[in-house]
Amino acid sequence: METIMINEDIQGVCIPAKSFPEGIQEAHDRLHTLIPFSEERRYFGLSRPERGVIVYKAAAEVLENETYNGPSCIIEKGEYRCITLLNYKNDLQRISQAFETLLSFPDIAPDGYCVEWYHHGEDMTCMVRLRTKEQ
Repeated sequence: METIMINEDIQGVCIPAKSFPEGIQEAHDRLHTLIPFSEERRYFGLSRPERGVIVYKAAAEVLENETYNGPSCIIEKGEYRCITLLNYKNDLQRISQAFETLLSFPDIAPDGYCVEWYHHGEDMTCMVRLRTKEQ
């Protein structure tokens, strides 16, 4: 487990999943038909409970000078506690286990997302934002 700092908000475009967890892959597929692939772009999955149901969004970073119509999202700047999973597709259960561990700490931001940061290749980082002094 490690802690990283995201120094600036990350602007993104997002596609909500129709259900969780069944709709995750479909949301990512729809996102990738909308957003052209770029090695420079970061890709994410965002989830959190809203009104008793887990809401999931597939998201892609909006690069400088790009504009998209549709739902947008922001991954807030701040300090994040992280667990990186190598070859995550070999055992998808590790994702929920990583978030269970990250969510067990009392210093996470109460309004934050569980963030999946997909690296190019087969690795991903599971992240939760930590409370700020104001929270």
